[in-house]
Amino acid sequence: MANVVQTVTDLVQPILDERGFELYDVEFVREGGNWYLRVYIDKDGGITLEDCTSVSDALSEKLDQQDPDPIPQAYFLEISSPGAERPLKKPKDWQRALGQYIHVSLYAPMKGMKGQKIFEGTLKDLTDDELTLDYLDKTRHKTVVIPRKQVAQARLAIKF
Repeated sequence: MANVVQTVTDLVQPILDERGFELYDVEFVREGGNWYLRVYIDKDGGITLEDCTSVSDALSEKLDQQDPDPIPQAYFLEISSPGAERPLKKPKDWQRALGQYIHVSLYAPMKGMKGQKIFEGTLKDLTDDELTLDYLDKTRHKTVVIPRKQVAQARLAIKF
């Protein structure tokens, strides 16, 4: 699967560069007995349906031209935006999230946090080792410093 992701990354990058788009992520996953090749793209101002269609057509053509076929099994190709609640994976994603409202899930509760494993708040600071989050506990603003090695998942969040 890693080879498929790298091959698709290499094939799609020139297509995206030509259009001024950014490659956000590539996944090749099996779900419910079917394989899905998902390519997440982005650009300033957001991705449109026409952008997705254009990239899908160009990538499909490039994949069809490969010999041997890098993906011999049947699969569904999906091109989309990472969405408003996009995951924070790469260092660049985290940097862009500074000052933004985010959702953080931890592997295990932190000491002194009453078993809490999920935080939503504004990302105030970020280092290689930890992140600082301003969050609301009932009606009071609090700050928590979370070691990055304890973060299971993080994503942008919509504040209600």
